[in-house]
Amino acid sequence: MTATPPVPGSVSSTPGFVSDVEAGAARGGLVSGAGRVRRVLVSGWPPVVLVVVGTVAVLWSYGVSVSDLVLFGVYLALGLALPGVLLIRVLYPGIRTVAEEIALGLALGYAVEVLVYIAVRAAGAPLLVAVWPIAVYLVFLVVPRLRRHWRSPVRARTPIWWSWCLALLFALLVVWSAVVFFRANTVTWPPTGIRDTDVPFHLALIGELKHHVPPTVPWIAGDPLYYHWFVYAHQAASSWITGIEPVVLLCRLSMLPMLAAFLIVIAMTGHRVTGSRPAALVIAAGAIFVGAPSLFLGRSPYPFAWGGVLQSAWNSPSQTFGGLLFALVVVLLLDVFRRRRGAGLWVLLGIFLVVVMGAKAVYLPMLGVGLAAVAVVEVVRRRPPWSILIALAMTAACLVFAQLVLFGGVRNGMTFYPLWAMRRSWADMTGRVYTASPPLDSLLGVTLLYTLCWAIALCGILGLLSRPRSLTRSDTVLMLGIGAAGLVPVFLLGHHGHSQFFFLFGCYPYLVVAAVHGILIVLRRARVSPTATVVAVGAGMLAASVIPVLCGIRVPLPAGAPEALVYLPYVTLLVIGVLTAVALTTTMGTLRTWALMTVALSAIGLPARWHAFVGAFTQKGVYGVIPPNAPVPNEVIPPGTVKAARWLRAHADPDDVVATNTHCRWGFENPCNAQQYWLSALSERHVLVEGWAPCAPVRRAVVSNPYQLIMYLPYWDKERLSANDSVFYASSASTIRRLREQYGVRWLVADERLSPDPTLKKFANLLFHSDGYSIYRIE
Repeated sequence: MTATPPVPGSVSSTPGFVSDVEAGAARGGLVSGAGRVRRVLVSGWPPVVLVVVGTVAVLWSYGVSVSDLVLFGVYLALGLALPGVLLIRVLYPGIRTVAEEIALGLALGYAVEVLVYIAVRAAGAPLLVAVWPIAVYLVFLVVPRLRRHWRSPVRARTPIWWSWCLALLFALLVVWSAVVFFRANTVTWPPTGIRDTDVPFHLALIGELKHHVPPTVPWIAGDPLYYHWFVYAHQAASSWITGIEPVVLLCRLSMLPMLAAFLIVIAMTGHRVTGSRPAALVIAAGAIFVGAPSLFLGRSPYPFAWGGVLQSAWNSPSQTFGGLLFALVVVLLLDVFRRRRGAGLWVLLGIFLVVVMGAKAVYLPMLGVGLAAVAVVEVVRRRPPWSILIALAMTAACLVFAQLVLFGGVRNGMTFYPLWAMRRSWADMTGRVYTASPPLDSLLGVTLLYTLCWAIALCGILGLLSRPRSLTRSDTVLMLGIGAAGLVPVFLLGHHGHSQFFFLFGCYPYLVVAAVHGILIVLRRARVSPTATVVAVGAGMLAASVIPVLCGIRVPLPAGAPEALVYLPYVTLLVIGVLTAVALTTTMGTLRTWALMTVALSAIGLPARWHAFVGAFTQKGVYGVIPPNAPVPNEVIPPGTVKAARWLRAHADPDDVVATNTHCRWGFENPCNAQQYWLSALSERHVLVEGWAPCAPVRRAVVSNPYQLIMYLPYWDKERLSANDSVFYASSASTIRRLREQYGVRWLVADERLSPDPTLKKFANLLFHSDGYSIYRIE
């Protein structure tokens, strides 16, 4: 395996890969003689304190109570981070910053908690999950050789700007979360009910994991759950330990610590690969904002400037959770490449691979491709790749188990459908219906345009060619392998819910690592000054802002406008780029021109999401970019849903089955949109038939046609649906008996707005009636 050579003056060869200057600072050499107050002020603590206080203020202003904030903070610190840090100090020692150690410890805490919770929940004692951190504390207190790990080890110090910049990046994520997600997803009823179907979907799965392992589909009682559900196990454990409502955890609290740890771990990865903290900071920022650049006015067309951390952080908890754990897998593999020895490293790698296996389906295939590429390069270089093959075998074992057991061998609607996303993009740009079929030349044109955009964003990778040996480094090959495995599915696969893009979202950070590393190499080879680099960055960002205004193209195009207009901003960029490159080559030479043009183009692509947001904001203002909260009419969202569901949760056993007459999403009854999960989400109980859109039989029905809108497909088990609905609309002793004996239903929840049979109360015991809901018990 190819080790990363130390960069003089920046990275030492000691474990942890910190600089000699940093190690000296850790021993107190740089701060000797300074006062205690000054040491605190110039340390990394002020930005941490400010960002924590600011985050708490934001959460409180968006409906999180002080008691929930305190409980969650204590749980996060004592139930996850601290026991995880103690285990990290034993299993994975090294010289690190405090932030890096806490991030590693928090990620390990998540992983161990999930594994413990699965076991104790399956055994019927979910609160025993709180025992594992206590057990860690006791072991580290009782075992003499472990007591020393309570003391802080030698620390790596970083420049003060490093802490402030990371804090600023996280602050941007908090602000983005507040403006984009918190505003649109309240934790009060009825406004919560009018938003999209993601929130009730996730809530229902959290409720299911609170009460059942292995889990089943809560909105269709008895159906197997073929899904990556480990993040819901974590949130269920959080709810048991803290008593915080799942909706508060889901919509406010759970994701923020994961995002903070993710930022730190990605920056840590960037520093290890590049040996440069400025480059690592760019990598951390790029991991958040990178995208296919959109040079249109107003909104960006699908899928330009779309996806990544900003798109999926809250809408896909599994992507966020899996992304953090996968980042730890990559960090551990970097040490495997450097021949770091120790059983602890392999124990951690095994733990994280197992949890990634059930956290998000996209990560293990990408890792397998990356490791296979590393193994091939090592064989070509005649180096024995035994450790790589062991890691690859571990990955393959987890992948096979996930496919056969967790996902039941189903594809969940994913199908081989080349350029499906490009067809959708063409329709979005030209104003056609999404099922329209583009002409071949239009399809190829949009495909080339999207490819060009990613070539702009990731052009820094070409900088690796200026030092060809860097292309055979194990870490570089891994990043490129993961990136290729994430990009290819976007062009080859189709999915009704665009899930093939989660491969791309998952590989973003590692493509950015390779791109920034290439930029750094070519800048050093060309001896470009910092001033020239800053000017190139400014030129790129100016181009990203000015070209949309100069060209004035908005999508979708107005009726009758030629399709060629969508290419105008990008042709303009290419012309400007070519002319600039020619001019620079005549004055600076080829290598320096290459370096400066790479920086300028990267300044367009790496922060593409930021350009898109700012551009849309300046054109429309915040309310044109982000829809404000609108009053929710009671005739659309039943005001009594939460009260009825909470009563049911308090009185029904978790194993009881509930029947309801609500199957369609409120406000989308004709035709019926079957993405209805609110009863199972709020009551945390199994519903015989509520909604049925994202279940395996429906997805199998559309596996060859990703254009099919699965939410409008009929329910496949007509006998069950008929038995369910006959109780509400043709009530009799026989229909009640059939539901009880054949399907095990114990409770009936009737939405009075749908005019159920008034004789129902003759055949079942009415125990609750309020705000348009009646709840009956079947004896």
